[in-house]
Amino acid sequence: MANSLFLTAVPAIFLLLQIPATLILLKRLSTARDRNPPLQPLASDPQSITPQVSIVIPTLNEIERLPTCLEGLRHQAAREIIVVDSRSQDGTPEYVQKLQKEFPIPLKLVTDDPLPEGWVGRPWALHNGFLQSDPSSEWILGIDADTVPQHGLVASFVQQATIDGFDIVSLSPKFILKTAGEQWLQPALLITLIYRFGATGDRSQFTEDRVMANGQCFLSKRAKLVELNGYELAKSSFCDDVTLARAAAQRGAKVGFLDGAALMQVRMYTSMAETWREWGRSLDLKDASTPSQTLGDCLLLTAVQGLPLPILLTLLLWQYVALLPMSLAMNIWLWLNAFLVLIRVLLVFGIRGSYTDVGFGFWLSPLADPFAVFRIWLSASSKPKSWRGRTYD
Repeated sequence: MANSLFLTAVPAIFLLLQIPATLILLKRLSTARDRNPPLQPLASDPQSITPQVSIVIPTLNEIERLPTCLEGLRHQAAREIIVVDSRSQDGTPEYVQKLQKEFPIPLKLVTDDPLPEGWVGRPWALHNGFLQSDPSSEWILGIDADTVPQHGLVASFVQQATIDGFDIVSLSPKFILKTAGEQWLQPALLITLIYRFGATGDRSQFTEDRVMANGQCFLSKRAKLVELNGYELAKSSFCDDVTLARAAAQRGAKVGFLDGAALMQVRMYTSMAETWREWGRSLDLKDASTPSQTLGDCLLLTAVQGLPLPILLTLLLWQYVALLPMSLAMNIWLWLNAFLVLIRVLLVFGIRGSYTDVGFGFWLSPLADPFAVFRIWLSASSKPKSWRGRTYD
């Protein structure tokens, strides 16, 4: 009797969580075919776009990554490039000063003031860059130093933003992963975003408080930033991009998130450990979400990404190795989790275009799903104490 109750009750409890979560996931994935197509570089940069854009790059000890970024911006359609340096000690400002005379686009170096109370370093640097930008620029484009801009990025981005009437819009990149550990863990972390918010460019998913954004390439109308008082609304956020985008959407701004894999590449982190530590502690997006949204996202990820593979393997061992009896509920449970694992395997092929090169670690990334979900739970339950070389109280 007790054994029969166990065979029915345990699967039923999990199914109560997993079935609704699966339906939510299927709804989010079903609209991917209707998303905006990936942006493509323009064959030439229209001169009409050139004076409209001020590019802001926040830096703190970025000497190893900034040269590649600036090289990619050398022939972009922009009025000016503003490097906002937060007192780097690795030669970053000296490098920018050397480039200023020969750079084809006006290149400004700004040292931001000491971090005020309540501000996080990145939004403070971006805020200072906005304040120092040319008032005649119609657009402010924030770009991270670890990005590799491709030819035609700015022209294509601004043109699409103008056509669609966006006030704020950002791009998803193509990721550069070099080690097997990165290729194993990073796609699993990326999938947590797709499961929560759908495919990049799919605007049918988003309500004002569920907008997605990527600060690595973040374009804003200058007039909208003036209205929002720059980055003030995201000053204390460790995911300032999403926080600002959602705050703007809630105030009536038209916000977009587009596929920019053909326009920019990014080498975010250099190892699996750094990916786990740095990206993992902001990926929960709790600074831009209510506690109930954060909890709901964690439960959803647990149900459809973290649990399916362990449950499937356990039930297969139960049935075919231990030769133990399976109740109807257990069989339903097995097939549901097999279906969820199949979805995840298919998504490996679906996100292949978001990476430059992949190895065996990438194709084995579904095995990292339980760890990725665990990392989201860890991040959601704590506040970062340090970020990009700064320590916060």
